[in-house]
Amino acid sequence: MSDPVLELTEDAFLGGQLRVRQFKSGHRAGHDAVLLAAATAARPGDRVADLGAGAGIAGLAVARRVAAIDLVLVEIDAPLANLARANAGANAIHADVIVLDVEADAAAFAAAGLGPDSVDGVLMNPPFNDPARHRASPDVARGTAHMATETTLAKWIRAARRMLRSKGVLTLIWRADGVAEVLAALDHGFGSLHILPVHGDAQRPANRILVRATKGGRSPTQIHPALLLNDESGAPNKRVQEILAGNGSLPLAKP
Repeated sequence: MSDPVLELTEDAFLGGQLRVRQFKSGHRAGHDAVLLAAATAARPGDRVADLGAGAGIAGLAVARRVAAIDLVLVEIDAPLANLARANAGANAIHADVIVLDVEADAAAFAAAGLGPDSVDGVLMNPPFNDPARHRASPDVARGTAHMATETTLAKWIRAARRMLRSKGVLTLIWRADGVAEVLAALDHGFGSLHILPVHGDAQRPANRILVRATKGGRSPTQIHPALLLNDESGAPNKRVQEILAGNGSLPLAKP
């Protein structure tokens, strides 16, 4: 019998513009990864790091939208990193794939070529489920990908701040009910925040927030009109469907 943990699925993202393999069991990318990519600001020639990249979907989606970025995929799990490397190759996207714990110290990052002030942009979808309120998955890889500790967010943002050049941009996705944690973690070294609430439907509170923060930014915080995945009638939002199909980006991605 085959090992279900090692079984792969072949999945299409961005309306088929990006075709990837993912492990059938464990961490799997979905709408969050595509929305994160669509919110990430990048220009040709920028060095962009995807922290906790998994199979690489979010970073590769940015590279598919913005040509000629210098993409770095950082992933702690070696099998996932190998899969990200294979996915990049299969889509003819150049990416440096680094096996590294995002919570490692500065010396480990520097040894991997990610020293201070070395990237223009960072995107990340950190583990964000509160273990006090969510049952951890029995699958170790899935549990690591989704369960946060009290220091997870602060450590990931600290790593991003260290890597980013002055005026470099961090884009992240997090639980909407954890907005206070995000603001507190970004209070050291970041400003010019843009916050986009994401609602599953119009009748319920936001369940995600997308946040853009600039290293050393000084502009006032802006909260954008909510993004509804489903409209008031419960039908899929046409604008969101276009973004998921790889047509367009979110306001946070604008320069």
